[in-house]
Amino acid sequence: MSSMGKLEKPHAVCIPYPAQGHINPMLKLSKLLHQRGFHITFVNTEFNHKRLLKSRGPDSLNGLSSFRFETIPDGLPESDADATQDVPSLCESTRKHCLAPFKDLLSKLNDTASSNVPPVTCIVSDGAMSFTVDAGEELGIPEVLLWTASACGFMGYEQYRNLIDKGYIPLKDKSCMTNGYLDTVIDWIPGMKGIRLKDLPSFLRTTDLSDFMIDFVFGEIERARRASAIIFNTFEKLEHNVLEALSSIFPPIYTIGPLHLLKNQINDDSLKLIGSNLWKEEPECLEWLNTKEPSSVVYVNFGSITVMTPNQMVEFAWGLANSNQTFLWIIRPDLVIWRLGTFFHRNSWKQQKKEAYWQVGAPKSKFLTTRLLEGMEIDNDVKKDEVESLVRELMVGEKGKEMKKKAMEWKRLAQEATESSSGSSFLNLDKVVNQVLLSPRH
Repeated sequence: MSSMGKLEKPHAVCIPYPAQGHINPMLKLSKLLHQRGFHITFVNTEFNHKRLLKSRGPDSLNGLSSFRFETIPDGLPESDADATQDVPSLCESTRKHCLAPFKDLLSKLNDTASSNVPPVTCIVSDGAMSFTVDAGEELGIPEVLLWTASACGFMGYEQYRNLIDKGYIPLKDKSCMTNGYLDTVIDWIPGMKGIRLKDLPSFLRTTDLSDFMIDFVFGEIERARRASAIIFNTFEKLEHNVLEALSSIFPPIYTIGPLHLLKNQINDDSLKLIGSNLWKEEPECLEWLNTKEPSSVVYVNFGSITVMTPNQMVEFAWGLANSNQTFLWIIRPDLVIWRLGTFFHRNSWKQQKKEAYWQVGAPKSKFLTTRLLEGMEIDNDVKKDEVESLVRELMVGEKGKEMKKKAMEWKRLAQEATESSSGSSFLNLDKVVNQVLLSPRH
């Protein structure tokens, strides 16, 4: 490509929130944009960049000249821990300290004489990194927010102020956490009929309105209104009513999920080699899974942030063992301080994209299992007998059979949205590219 052609190439700077469950979908979206002709600069924090190189090898990010990685500091003290940082501390620090180094990075990239990359033409940032909206406005370029969780979760955050105004929060005292108060049904949230307080994003479970995370939520929601567009990692038929309600109060909304299916469009082998796992992968888990019958394995994963007490872990472990069902439990090194003995195999993080393996019989999405599938819940005060009973019902009971049937139907609809050029997510990705990312900022 000539130098002139290189400078004319659109350039998207993509910055995820610094946690595994946010980095993964942002990287998938970045690859999809690259396939559509964008130069990509992917921005990790220095802390996560070190973890990524440690888990995948020092040369793992040496890929395409048009897909580069950069870093900015997160503002927290240096650490060699192989764990997700404390979420409230990370939220506070990124808001206070990341805008200046991010703007410095944009200036460096826009200095074409020294950077040898096209000028930055758009920013794609995580919904929890919305300080980037300020940078987009200053440069006069489109700034799109990627909301990695469900549209329902976003609507839940949007309703925090209404929950305060109506007296639902703050909690009167800590007893509200255990006395059934969180089971209160909230029947006025658009598109979320019958939702309970306990189903809404958990930062609302505070007795103090000065809690930083409440202020953080307010700030992110307000800045989201200034974005050029908001992308959701979901598909229209899954959350139609909520998406319709959000569309009336926020910038243009595009659903382009599930991204782990949409990324199957990528046919560039060099892109496929670029990974995002911050923990070392253990592919032998997948080899073991391949030896099992379809729908015969319980997949247990608490994500990259959730932690357990030693007692919760013991109860959960014995419940799984006593159920006599085959299970694959992903246990991060930092899931709990005290670990069990050797009566089960301890796995570290593995590729989340492999969750969809057909041998796995238990879907893990909370929205699917608790709302659409009339699913099963386990209280925080987990007991092994309850876990045992629920796992058996899920895997061999009548309710479990019905849940699997519905899950397969939602899987079909997800594939329909992503795997055809007429699918809603497929079309919406093209729309957000052509109508927003390649257009002047409105």
